[in-house]
Amino acid sequence: QVQMVESGGGLVQAGGSLSLSCAPSQVVSSINRMGWYRQRPGKPREKVARMLSEGNPDYEESVRGRFTISRDNVKNTVALQMKNLEVGDTGVYYCHADMITIRPGRYEYDAWGQGIQVTVSS
Repeated sequence: QVQMVESGGGLVQAGGSLSLSCAPSQVVSSINRMGWYRQRPGKPREKVARMLSEGNPDYEESVRGRFTISRDNVKNTVALQMKNLEVGDTGVYYCHADMITIRPGRYEYDAWGQGIQVTVSS
C-alpha cells in the first residue's frame, strides 16, 4: 500500500514563510490528483490546496494568494509554499494522493501522509 511522506513544517512567526514537500513511499507511475489538507485546533479537516496533473490549482479561500501548490509529475511529488503565514494557519497538514497508478495495470485509490505540524506564533 502506497503512503505519502511529508517533510518540512515547524514553527514560524506570523508573516514568515514555510515550505512543505511530499513524496510517495515507493516509485509509482502516476498520480491523478494531489493536494494538501489541514486540521486546525477545534476545526474539522479541510482542503488547503489541490490540483490535477494538468489542471489549475484549487485553493481554499483563506490561503489563496499566500500559498502556492506545485507538482513534479515525473517524480510524482507535491509541494506547498506558504508565505505571509498567520496564526490561524496553525495546524497539522496532510498530503493526499488520489487515483494512483503503481505501474501499468495496477492501481490504488488514494494515499495519505501521516501529517506534519505547522505552528505560527504571534
